[in-house]
Amino acid sequence: MSQSQLSRHLTLLQATAINMTDMVGIGPFVVLSVVAEIMHGPWFLYAWIAGAILSFIDAMVWSELGTTFPAAGGSYNFLKESFGPRTGKLMSFLFVWQTMIQAPLVIASAAIGFAQYTSYLHPLGFWETKAVSGSVIILIVFMLYRNIETIGKISVTLWIGVLVTMIWIIGGGMTQGHFLEPVKHINDGLEFNMVFGSALGAASVKSVYSYLGYYNVCHLGGEIIAPQKNIPRSMFISIAGIAVLYLCMNISVASVLPLAQIEQSKFVISEFIQQLAGPTAAMIATVLILWIAFASVFSATLGYSRIPYAAAKDGAFFKVFAKLHPTKNFPYISLLVLGGVAFVFSMFFKLKEVISAILAMRILIQFIGQAIGLLVLSKRKGRNFMQWKMPLYPLPVILAILIWIGIFRSTGGIMMLAGMGVTLLGILIYYLKNQLKLPIS
Repeated sequence: MSQSQLSRHLTLLQATAINMTDMVGIGPFVVLSVVAEIMHGPWFLYAWIAGAILSFIDAMVWSELGTTFPAAGGSYNFLKESFGPRTGKLMSFLFVWQTMIQAPLVIASAAIGFAQYTSYLHPLGFWETKAVSGSVIILIVFMLYRNIETIGKISVTLWIGVLVTMIWIIGGGMTQGHFLEPVKHINDGLEFNMVFGSALGAASVKSVYSYLGYYNVCHLGGEIIAPQKNIPRSMFISIAGIAVLYLCMNISVASVLPLAQIEQSKFVISEFIQQLAGPTAAMIATVLILWIAFASVFSATLGYSRIPYAAAKDGAFFKVFAKLHPTKNFPYISLLVLGGVAFVFSMFFKLKEVISAILAMRILIQFIGQAIGLLVLSKRKGRNFMQWKMPLYPLPVILAILIWIGIFRSTGGIMMLAGMGVTLLGILIYYLKNQLKLPIS
């Protein structure tokens, strides 16, 4: 017998594991060198601190909305409810529209990064690299083609692999005796001027990408046990834990490898482990990094597959996406479509291009849009309507909006235009859909 509703089976531990495995994908391992190259000095650690601060502030927005509207789809529901009946329909449609583009980009970015790091183990040609990234996406879809209870257990197993790898990397730096040297010299030659501000903005685009996923639990709001407690807890625990791990990992690597080598390396963690423990250990570390990348694709694909489902179930997107698997009770059409688009993207794009595109496309509607929506909702319904209340409201919301605007500008002119172009195209399609009465439900 088929079910028409998702089931609440994800515990706090499982929700936190899903968040953290989404956050610690291939991102920090390939972005570490990019951030160091952009900052070009020992102060590159500030970009990782900036990413953590933004994540904490923005998580307050997600916590208020996630606990008030704990259902599948996350931002789709937040935007629809916050802006009211008329504007809310447009904003939620725009979110689903950009999700159908940027969600596969997120999945593809992790798969591309997986293939990139695989070449440390064995040199890969262009088509071999594409074959690896495509195969990762196919395997992920296969693993997610099952019920949520099983997925929650798989997530915890993958999360353990993430923690083991990070602890090994950090422990390696601590044991060699110079762990705190990068911190002692973090301000050497630093001048707080426009040049530093510009570099910090550009580097933060990359570091913020490595923190994304702290809100994944909100996309699974309809499957979380006690969402009013577990949604905020899982987000703040995830951000705090990942911030400590990222900073310690960067400090550890910088205490062993010279900055010039870090800036130019494509396999910085593998080279770090090789210098500490030899080539065999480096190979093992690379395999564990691939484990982490795989876990991230798994977690991200899981969360995103619930967004088109939620919109379709609400009558705001194509009806076929609202179908649940007849025996396993998960949105299998949504999963298959997003996986298919991600597979195509992994064949055509490079990692650096994908990272900037991801942020540019989602900042306007998802991050800035729902922060403004929270202000609108609080004024319309009153603060008592919210199931979780942030301290110092509305200051964190205003700060989040201002910082996201800065990050959007730092993605670069082409990506800014792409982000605005996707939004404008979505508005046009929404208008035509309403005027022509296109049958989507």
